[in-house]
Amino acid sequence: MEILTLLTSPAAWAALVTLVVLEIVLGIDNLVFIAILSNKLPPEQQARARRTGLLLALGMRIGLLMLIGWIVTLQAPLFDLGIAGGTGAHGEPGFETAFSGRDLILIAGGLFLLWKATKEIHHTLDPEESGELLDHDKGIARITMSAAIAQIVALDIVFSVDSILTAVGMTDEIPIMVAAVIITVGLMMVAADPLAKFIESNPSLVMLALAFLVMIGVVLLADGFGVHIPKGYIYAAMGFSGLVETLNIVGRKRRDKLRDRRRAAGEAAA
Repeated sequence: MEILTLLTSPAAWAALVTLVVLEIVLGIDNLVFIAILSNKLPPEQQARARRTGLLLALGMRIGLLMLIGWIVTLQAPLFDLGIAGGTGAHGEPGFETAFSGRDLILIAGGLFLLWKATKEIHHTLDPEESGELLDHDKGIARITMSAAIAQIVALDIVFSVDSILTAVGMTDEIPIMVAAVIITVGLMMVAADPLAKFIESNPSLVMLALAFLVMIGVVLLADGFGVHIPKGYIYAAMGFSGLVETLNIVGRKRRDKLRDRRRAAGEAAA
């Protein structure tokens, strides 16, 4: 289909909007990971790391779209363990014993995310034993720019493959997929800095975000083993938890303001 035909096709525009929304939802995980990781860099490097990570994600996704024929083959089984356990206790579908390239990528990504999130949780709870370079003014473990970019790229690969395979199921028009990816990454770039600053200024959100990453890691692992957990449940839980924590943050700030006013009034009376 020619570009002009795509621009004048309501179906193409509907597919583009649907893909952008879907890519944004799938990109939330990646954005949270980039925000947490970039906040561990020195302040002057944080914004650059976020932009670099998102640009690399954009480049990888467009590159994978150019190799769409190969990406689709990742869904073909590579090997089958041939063991019992393909059904659950009551006859419902259980885990799969045949694994494709996509499955292996999701399993590797899930394990990486579980390891990274668990490590960060351990550091948050006991920073002195983490063995990392600490910023003692804030209690934040610092990492190098190269280490941050390497970890961002590693997870970008997982999310990019999953994102492209999802897009293939929505449309077969490469220009629509490329446009959706560019729009999505552009929106993520706009949201990246405010999100990172919001997380940094509210330390309690860090633990909540790390818990989300653990949950996402489990979902990736389950998906790699053929156990498909509806992501709507995951994002609904994340949204509800985020709303509750936001209310807690608002309540804490109001209590702090009230305490400051009372202290100022007491000092004036004295």
